[in-house]
Formats: sequence, structure tokens, C-alpha cells
Amino acid sequence: MRCFYIVVVLLTQLPFLWAVEPTPFNAILGTQAIGGRYHFTTDAPLLESAKLIAELGSGIMKFSISPQAAFGKTKANVLERDPSLKTLTDIASGEPAHRAVLDMPFTHFFIWTYPFTTRGSAGTFKPMERDLEYREMYDFACHLLRTYRGSGKSFYLGHWEGDWHLRPHFDPNKPFPEHYAENFTAWLNVRQQAIDDAKRDTPHERVWLWHYTEVNLVEPFLNGGQCITNDILPQVDVDFVSYSCYDSLQRVIHDDLFAALNHVESNLKPKPGISGKRVFIGEYGFPTRRYSPEAQNKMSIEAMIAGLEWGCPFVLYWELYDNEGTTQNPGGFWLINEKNEKQPIWHTHRRFYEWARGFVAESKRLTGVPPSDQTFRAAALEWLRGQ
Repeated sequence: MRCFYIVVVLLTQLPFLWAVEPTPFNAILGTQAIGGRYHFTTDAPLLESAKLIAELGSGIMKFSISPQAAFGKTKANVLERDPSLKTLTDIASGEPAHRAVLDMPFTHFFIWTYPFTTRGSAGTFKPMERDLEYREMYDFACHLLRTYRGSGKSFYLGHWEGDWHLRPHFDPNKPFPEHYAENFTAWLNVRQQAIDDAKRDTPHERVWLWHYTEVNLVEPFLNGGQCITNDILPQVDVDFVSYSCYDSLQRVIHDDLFAALNHVESNLKPKPGISGKRVFIGEYGFPTRRYSPEAQNKMSIEAMIAGLEWGCPFVLYWELYDNEGTTQNPGGFWLINEKNEKQPIWHTHRRFYEWARGFVAESKRLTGVPPSDQTFRAAALEWLRGQ
């Protein structure tokens, strides 16, 4: 019985076996835990979600740290507020659930990062807030570099759908309010500078830190029009761009995603220090209020294939638990529904990670090293097309 227990413990660590590599292996596909409407255990919602994503087999964890996400009244990471925690670094270092999740052996973390000291919309970002934004982002970046030095973790600090930050009326047909574009540009530049300076000032190795902006109105503006991709990206020096890509999932998924991703990339400033593609899919999904669970799974695989074919470094499914609707009328953006039932798309991810671990292990057995990104992508595409 003792031997059986040891084997079980070792098997639970398999999702993270690639974390011991000098540069942790990236299986590309992932999911996220932001604003779920329900949870099922006594753990804090964020920690419960992270444990499930680890159980799924993913090396990627995406969540949010902000005043609302950390201590909101609903859809929050934790259920009890600690008034002594007043900054991003306070939350990451002193709030038990957040610290536990960051300490878990995920290799890639994506964090919607909103300082506590500014709290304004990016579109209304004021000159008087710039030092506050810079300082809190800088301190948080330094904390991550110091705390996780040598861990093999990569951190991507960004934000939610930026085109809605620039359109608080949520109407893509209306222009940005006055000064919103210049305010948003200043906001991104301050955040990028804070992260660049933290990396310059903080000794670190085998921990990586990057800054990204997220776009969400691309497909309607491929031929011009006001959006982040056309108006903001050419003016900023961000490391990566996330594409919340629902506007490219309505017709021909593969072709529309390729057109949108190419357009975003064409407006991105070059960054010689980063190799490979710098545009990733930060959100995609197909809600069961519109699709059956089987169709949700099938169309998700189409989006995965398109993202891998194009070269996205990450393709992140929205999301673990549904964040929309009600119990009576759920949105259905989920891997696990509110009855705690794992959906077909959960099992597709689980099987993918099982296959990926086996593929990486076999490559290392045969060659002594993990497969290249190109080799892994080709094999992953073949696997996905067989599902």
C-alpha cells in the first residue's frame, strides 16, 4: 500500500515534469480562472481553480490581481478582505491563496495586473497617477523576480480587453472619447518602463518577466478604423500582444483568425530581444448558451489548430468556470459547469496534456533534449486533427 501511495503522489506531479528544464517546456494550450460564478470546496476560489488546472495537466495559469478581483463582493479570488494588504506586492506576498498559487509549479503565469494605488480606467489615466502606477508595477515586478529567482517560471503582466478600456460605452461603432487614446498610450508606456526597469535593477536568473497589452476589436477594423491595433500598437513598445479573439470566431475560424493575427503582428513594433511570434490568443471560447457541449469542443479544437498553425506562443481557452449569466440561464463559457460536471472540452485538454507529456518524454529519451517548438507544433497539430 505504501508503494502504491508513492506512485500516486509521483503521478500527481507529472504535469510539471518539464519544469525542471533550463527553459521550461511550453505546451502552448492553456486556460484561465477569472471571475467564476461558482466554486465547490472550502478553498479560496482562486486556489480551488488553480488546483483543478494543475489536475488538468496544464503548466499555464492565468488569473487577475486587482482591487475587484482580489477582494470584490462577487466573483472574487478570495472571500474575506484583509485591509492590511494595499498593493499588488502585498497581495502576492501576504495573501495566502495568491501566494499559494504563485508558488505552485506552473511554468507560465498570465496576470491581469491592476495597481491598487491608481484604480482609474486606463482611458482616463491622469499624469498625476503615472508615478503611482510606475512604482506599484515596478515593486511587483521586482518582487516576482526576487521571489521566483531560479524557479523556471515566466510571468506575463497585462490587462483585460483593452479596446473596451478605450470604449467605456462598449459600442465599437463609436470613437474613443477625447484623450482616451493618449491616456491609454501613456498607461502602457509607464507599465512597460516599470517592468523593463525592474529587470534591469533586480539580479535574476531562470525567471522571466514580460508585459503585454490585450486587443479585442480587430476583425472589424482590418481595413482601417479606430482600435488599439491600428492607433495604439504602433506607438508603444510592449513585449507581447494578447488577442481576445471572439470577433474572429463567428464565420470561418481558421481564415478569420489568420487575417486578424497577421494584422496585429503587422502593427507591432519589433523587439529583437524576443524570438518568435509575439501575438498570442488570450481568450477564445464558445458558450453553451449558443452551442452544444459537442459543438463547443469541436469549434474549440478548430481555434486551437488555427492558433498553433499561425505560430501563437499561447492559445488560452476561456475558461475553467463560467463567468456569465445565472444558474437558470448560464453563459456556458466553461470547462466545468456549475453542476461540477467536466465538459468534453475539459477532456480534450486533459488528453492533450497527457499526449504532450508522453511526446516530450519520448523526444528526450531518443535525443536527450526536449523537442523544438517547431517539432512539437507539428506533432500537436497532427494530434488535434485526429480528435
